[in-house]
Amino acid sequence: MRSIWKGSIGFGLVNIPIKLYSAVQESRINLDMLDSRDHARIKFQRINEKSRKEVPFDKIVKGYPTEDGYVLLEDQDYEDASPKKTKIIEIENFVDISNISPVYYETSYYVEPETQGRKAYALLLSTLQKANKAGVARFVLRNTENLCVIHPVGKVIMVTKIRFAEEIRSFEEISLPDDVIISKKEIDMGMALVQQYTSPFKIDQFKDEYSNELLKIIKAKAKGKRPTIKKLKPETAKSDDLYDQLMQSLNTSSKGA
Repeated sequence: MRSIWKGSIGFGLVNIPIKLYSAVQESRINLDMLDSRDHARIKFQRINEKSRKEVPFDKIVKGYPTEDGYVLLEDQDYEDASPKKTKIIEIENFVDISNISPVYYETSYYVEPETQGRKAYALLLSTLQKANKAGVARFVLRNTENLCVIHPVGKVIMVTKIRFAEEIRSFEEISLPDDVIISKKEIDMGMALVQQYTSPFKIDQFKDEYSNELLKIIKAKAKGKRPTIKKLKPETAKSDDLYDQLMQSLNTSSKGA
């Protein structure tokens, strides 16, 4: 793995020199875009909209649009906007991680201590584990300020990026069933169904089956064979009544157990 950020975690007056490594990777199949006529790969170019010529990467700059044109930004401008946050992940407060809604989560990074920060790293890890808390912090990554939580997972500290409140859309425009009345027997049956399907969460039980099936089709076509397609068998309820559907679901679950 290659580190994607280098700086330190600020824990009170303690600075822990660290590196960040991406903790996630894509499981989807990489497909190339091709011209259907000769199967040549499609190539994208950065084109100057005036000259219509390709622009070398080292000649590309970023600018903020104004009425008079653009204000160009240089690398130093990004750092000057917040010199501290480009180098330090400063813990601002500690929270119960269970209080953070999943809607805020983005992606996670492993935290590796530099040689001189190993003891302070171990201290922070042990403290977070014992307190059962997560640190909330902000830092700049790729010229963008990020909100994050610093939390322990086993023997490693992780930095998980979370969204700012203004990045979450309101659900006021969503049509919700506020005027629907649910009977007690329907609630009880729903609770029974949840109870019957409740089990410990084991992430390794869930696989990317779609990608696996698609890969089987690709391999079969590569050998000139006709891939075997699984026919969809839609399950339909025997009744339109919600209670009857819940009862049928319970009975089906019991037979499969």
